[in-house]
Amino acid sequence: MRIHLKLRSEKKPVPFNYQPQITGAIHKWIGKNEIHDKTSMYSFSWLQGGKKRGDHLIFENGAIFEFSSYDNTLIKALIRGIQIDPIINFGLEVSELTLQEPPIFSPKEVFYVSSPILVKRKVEEKEIHYTYNNPECDILLTETLKTKLRKAGISDKNINVSFYRGYPMARTKIIYYNKIGNRVNICPVEIAGSPEQIAFAWNVGIGNSTGIGFGALK
Repeated sequence: MRIHLKLRSEKKPVPFNYQPQITGAIHKWIGKNEIHDKTSMYSFSWLQGGKKRGDHLIFENGAIFEFSSYDNTLIKALIRGIQIDPIINFGLEVSELTLQEPPIFSPKEVFYVSSPILVKRKVEEKEIHYTYNNPECDILLTETLKTKLRKAGISDKNINVSFYRGYPMARTKIIYYNKIGNRVNICPVEIAGSPEQIAFAWNVGIGNSTGIGFGALK
């Protein structure tokens, strides 16, 4: 299920690397829960509606973002937390939310991203970040999604994830999270599998670190 959140803004400056504060707000809303520091079975988008002003963003007309999870218990916990304390940071607070059930998906879908995709692995104690133009990325994306499917008790048979490399605006960039640089991919993905598997991916996101704001799908 997906929650669409509208945010009220006091028009204060918001730093470009605001993800830790959004992650902190989500953890605050969910409260004490076993999800922390484990495989993230949820995803959330970046803030939309901001305008660049020098070295920061301003949300003159408020902002919107989305949180998704296959676990409706987690969705309910998040809603309760927002009702208790809707404040995020930087003069932003939740003013409205709406719920959306997963659409009925076809056996093959192309998704644009609402937050960049991070693909990483440790190789000989060194963390490697993979980019969309590397075919090995598809294997790693599929591997990560299969791990999450198995954890959720859903079959991982015949699922495949690949970057949609025909997208002319595909690119990479460095995003810092708590002063650590991450080479991320801004490129759509194609997912082939059962409608249930694809709906699961739509909820939990694609790639690594979906729990800190990477890999959310539109």
